[in-house]
Amino acid sequence: MQKKLYFLLPLFLAVGFSAFAQQADSTIPIKLKEVPVSPMLLPYNNPLQDEGEALAGSGSATGASEDSEDYGKSTMQRIAQIYKIQVQAIEAQLNEDPLKAEQHITDALNNLQALLDKYPEIQSDQRFSELYRSVMTEYRKFYGVTESETEAQGEIFAIQKELFSDSDDWMKDSYSIPENLPSSSTRVPLVQNDKVNRSLMYFSMRRPEVMERWLKRSEKYFPMMERIFEEEGVPTELIHLSMVESGLNPRAQSWASAVGMWQFIRGTGSVYGLDVNWWVDERRDPVKATRAAAQHLKDLYEVWNDWHLALAAYNISPRGLNYAIRRGGGEKDYWSAWDHLPRETRNYVPSYIAATMIGMNPESFGFEKRYDEEPYSYDIYRVAPLMPLDVLAEAAGITLDTLKEYNPELLRWATPPGDEYPLKLPAGRKELFAENYKEIPQDERGSNIAMHTVSRGESLGVIARKYGTSVRALYETNESLSSTIYPGQKIVVPLAPGSTKQIAADESEEKPEDKAEPSSSREKTASGTKAVKKNSSSERKIASSRSKVRYEVRKGDTIGHIAEWFDVSSSQIRVWNNTSNTITPGEYLDIYVSKSKESYYEQVSEMSFDEKQEIEQKQRNGTDVTEEYLTSLMDADAEYTVRRNDTLIDIANKFGVPVSQIKQLNGLNSSRIRVGQKLKISSSE
Repeated sequence: MQKKLYFLLPLFLAVGFSAFAQQADSTIPIKLKEVPVSPMLLPYNNPLQDEGEALAGSGSATGASEDSEDYGKSTMQRIAQIYKIQVQAIEAQLNEDPLKAEQHITDALNNLQALLDKYPEIQSDQRFSELYRSVMTEYRKFYGVTESETEAQGEIFAIQKELFSDSDDWMKDSYSIPENLPSSSTRVPLVQNDKVNRSLMYFSMRRPEVMERWLKRSEKYFPMMERIFEEEGVPTELIHLSMVESGLNPRAQSWASAVGMWQFIRGTGSVYGLDVNWWVDERRDPVKATRAAAQHLKDLYEVWNDWHLALAAYNISPRGLNYAIRRGGGEKDYWSAWDHLPRETRNYVPSYIAATMIGMNPESFGFEKRYDEEPYSYDIYRVAPLMPLDVLAEAAGITLDTLKEYNPELLRWATPPGDEYPLKLPAGRKELFAENYKEIPQDERGSNIAMHTVSRGESLGVIARKYGTSVRALYETNESLSSTIYPGQKIVVPLAPGSTKQIAADESEEKPEDKAEPSSSREKTASGTKAVKKNSSSERKIASSRSKVRYEVRKGDTIGHIAEWFDVSSSQIRVWNNTSNTITPGEYLDIYVSKSKESYYEQVSEMSFDEKQEIEQKQRNGTDVTEEYLTSLMDADAEYTVRRNDTLIDIANKFGVPVSQIKQLNGLNSSRIRVGQKLKISSSE
């Protein structure tokens, strides 16, 4: 349960609250108050198990006071520095300099994130809580963010607050599990003790309506989840963890911006290939998030070698779990460490066990055996970028809410810019949609810029946030733009670029050949657990629309950098090359890119690090750098000059047009062309 601050800050830096655009499920009648700062989950840039925290022979008492003293001094220095940056942000606003103000606010958020990365336990520190409130207040004020936008979304958090509390007023003096309970063979032990009984009482007696709602949702999502967990080699009973995490709600969002059915923070989600930007949040995609959760649980088990500890590690940081184990005597056993865990984690595993027992035997606990809900099933249709969702819903003959239900990862009014988007449609609607989609007029399709009319009370920060861009981008797009704007003024706004990575469709379950490959096993090394994919690129199905580009790794390169430069995901590069995040200069990587943009990416391979970073920044600011490059290949008469080794097919792919079109425009009877020949090119509609 990753309801932690670690994701909150990177998300704010993207100047977009990705999960705030849609309403969560209706809540049960429990008043949801502010949730206290809870223990950290896995820091996204740290290993699954903290370095230097091996249990063997370590006495936690020695050196504890020294660690405490160093911790206190270091954190106070960092807090003081962030407050200084805050003052600079306020002074910049007083001086009517929104560019500097934005930079200082961003620096404060970055430093706050760094503080959390270094000392996750600081979340319980009062000084940090006050600093956090101060930084976030300035952020909200600058970008016009309301308090309500950072509140938890979904019923689950009120339920957890009550279930995980110390109050036992509602409990009966004794509780016995139902007699003749069918025995179920599970790889994760379903122990029975007073802790588990407490959760059983809550779900079956205190809040049976909650469990009934989850059981209904499970009929929709569990068939898909079970298939994915089987493919990943993870115990299928672990799908019940999604009940405790989110109540099976894809739109659930914690107060600290852990998102989706499996409550991933952004950093952990990105490790498992979940993309998050202003337009999409794949943590809300039931299929992709489920696969990521299965892989994450598998990795945690390989670290802890115990499923109860792996479950606890899904909820708490490695540092916190190791600390509880040491305090419990050093034995790597969840129940021995139970007394020393934070309250939330103490109740987390018992709640999972209780939910699993009820989910596998609903009738024994007074629930219906079946609720006749339809399983999650859909078809995929690839649509153009920036297609308005209401127009797409009309073409499919469904409501906008239904379209959003099938595509909960879409956060805005349209599909993201960039490549075609794999839109999910209710099963059986694809043929009708395809017919109607062709008839959508051009003027109902989006563009990459918007013209904003300033309203009363708006600032440049508020406008930037509304469109998912930055104040700096507004200045770069509008000549002579002043920090003082007035109602009625027109401002050109570059729309936030969507994921420039290739977005893979999770095809319907009826198409097994299109499913993602199972997670590989992991290879143990001296430095820790290293991810190594066992399936080679030749064993994976590469789309016919892609071409292979070889890239030689240079000093300073990282997998993340290379993924950004070639507009793919880090996980794709790792899979294609059977590698981990560790790469070395001189190593060659195979990267599969869009055929129509192959020549652009070949050019990227020859650029310096700074040149590539400069292009990436232009792309983030909304510039279509590939289109810019292709345009540069055309002369003043909109003609392309044939180069050495060009073929007609290559040229057609470069410009995204059919070969037949080039032949027709140039009166060609065959595919033979010569170096230096001028060819007319026309972009396809």
